[in-house]
Amino acid sequence: MHNEHKMKLFACRGSRPFAEKIAKHLGIDLGQSDVLTFSDGEFQPSFNESVRGATVFIVQSTFPPVDNLFELLLMIDAAKRASAHTVIAVMPYFGWARQDRKDRPRVSIGAKLVANVLHAAGCDRVMTCDLHADQIQGFFDFPVDHIYASTVFLPYLRDLNIENLAIAAPDMGGAKRANAYARYLQCPVIICHKSREKANVVGSITAIGDVAGKNVIIVDDMIDTAGTLTKAANVLKEMGAASVRACATHAVFSGPAYERIAECALEEVIVTDTIPLSNNPEKPKDKITVLSMTGVFADVIDKVYNYEPISPSFIN
Repeated sequence: MHNEHKMKLFACRGSRPFAEKIAKHLGIDLGQSDVLTFSDGEFQPSFNESVRGATVFIVQSTFPPVDNLFELLLMIDAAKRASAHTVIAVMPYFGWARQDRKDRPRVSIGAKLVANVLHAAGCDRVMTCDLHADQIQGFFDFPVDHIYASTVFLPYLRDLNIENLAIAAPDMGGAKRANAYARYLQCPVIICHKSREKANVVGSITAIGDVAGKNVIIVDDMIDTAGTLTKAANVLKEMGAASVRACATHAVFSGPAYERIAECALEEVIVTDTIPLSNNPEKPKDKITVLSMTGVFADVIDKVYNYEPISPSFIN
């Protein structure tokens, strides 16, 4: 079945290379858009071609600064006001996802607020990858296509042909994800238990499971300051792991992340391109492997546009 509304794909500034690769996979040109920046720092995106009656896909990961989120909102608003038929936000990385509940008194639930604001801007659908918590999908009052990075990670891990493999969760929250990976790779699971002293500071970590002699792969949804990850890797190595690798979807890599990765027991850190990697000179290039999610996104965009089921596309 073909959609009578023309497909148009646009990029915000934060995810332009990602969008260009999607366009290449789809065999279409990236739509023409501009951002006018004013001297006070305000900016105004605009479409340089008609989007009337079109199904418009706007690609932007909402990693910091907040300008990335706001630019996406302005683009959605501009598309709606230019009479686009449907506006779909393609958000490879959904920022503010860690604020998915009140974990202490008098704090915001940022993920819910972002969902509300996208809706208010005129967004009809969101396409995203590995949300910090699956239930964030319920914060939206319109469809959410939740794409899994396991679609690219699992074939890569399988092709490494590692013997004595074990999958580890860096904390209790990651147990479900680790279990899914272990089931696919037919290997045991190790759970790391951490106690946090405060945000971004990890207290102590202990590992539950058979570690000695195992080649361990820690799986997670993101690496931020890499504190938990590198501490877990060092603990697993001390407990007798033969090797430790890490596999995480979103390479936030803030603060001392690169330095910590360079100095820790990790042999390899496998991430995706949902967030563009900085050209930080401290980046341990020999340790970081980047797998692209653009092919998976292009496939899902094509299926959503043509009203085809997307569930067969996933290994989760």
